[in-house]
Amino acid sequence: MHFGQDIGIDLGTASVLVYVKGKGIVTKEPSVVAIDKNTNKLHAVGDAAQRMLGRTPGNIVAIRPLRDGVISDYNTTERMIKYFLGKVCKKSFFKPRVIICVPSGVTEVEERAVIDAGIQAGAGKVHLIEEPIAAAIGCGIDIAQPYGSMIVDMGGGTTDVAVISLGGIVTSQSIKVAGDKFDDAIVRYIRKKYNVLIGERTAEEMKVNIGCVYKRDDHPVMEIRGRSLVTGLPKTLTVSSDEMLEALSEPAESIVMAVKTVLEQTPPELIGDISSRGIVLTGGGALVYGMDKIIQAETGIRTYVADEAESCVAMGTGKSLDNIHILQGYNATKRRR
Repeated sequence: MHFGQDIGIDLGTASVLVYVKGKGIVTKEPSVVAIDKNTNKLHAVGDAAQRMLGRTPGNIVAIRPLRDGVISDYNTTERMIKYFLGKVCKKSFFKPRVIICVPSGVTEVEERAVIDAGIQAGAGKVHLIEEPIAAAIGCGIDIAQPYGSMIVDMGGGTTDVAVISLGGIVTSQSIKVAGDKFDDAIVRYIRKKYNVLIGERTAEEMKVNIGCVYKRDDHPVMEIRGRSLVTGLPKTLTVSSDEMLEALSEPAESIVMAVKTVLEQTPPELIGDISSRGIVLTGGGALVYGMDKIIQAETGIRTYVADEAESCVAMGTGKSLDNIHILQGYNATKRRR
């Protein structure tokens, strides 16, 4: 019998989404923590800390404690989970039961780090679920059925490509090319072409507003500001979506390659299922213009972006709270012994 709250956490490289059973998604904030170096005090978490990225005075550092989908700064991650749990938990004698999402390629050491961080942050019990499984559940696929479904979950740090059947992952690949690498590619492109340095937040705005990985008919442009590396002074540029296409071609190609590799490793029976059912894209990266079009063009399989793509993993994490026993049966969740 479980009396505490049930909470699902999509612990992403770019953002944290928290799902509370009975309420749905209650929090979506960037995975950024600002810490005062002198006192080691938590200065801000989430939205407030995000605004400080690249703008902090010397004693305050804004940290993104997850890199490429895994914990790179354990203490800060623990404090971040604690902050989010404190924000959503009712005062109760019983500790919450928490289910946390991890990328499909995560090692046992990394899994242990996530579980320990959750327990230290105040969870009574921590279960893990792999991202593609959560994404599939979140976008309404009945994963227990004996047919193949292909999910491409593009987050901030990792892109997980997986074929799921009978509640488990049949074949998968997790690559460290996702939203962050898109931002990096934009920063590099602008520096190389215009000799201008832009910040990561500007790069992200460009990705959202005019970014594309497939030719756009409307050719939107955007005005951006950065620092000229020649004069050291501010400079304003107008950048077009065609330039974004050029900037993002390399990371987009890596994702297409991962999809093709997983398809090559998939049993023929399941390939038939995927051909008729299509490939589903989830995660924030799926919202970059043309991601579905380029995968469809390269694989010949109908590809579509899930509704509310960014929330799919968190929704699936939350829904799986009802079926923890099923997940454990399929060994998709590793239980703390």
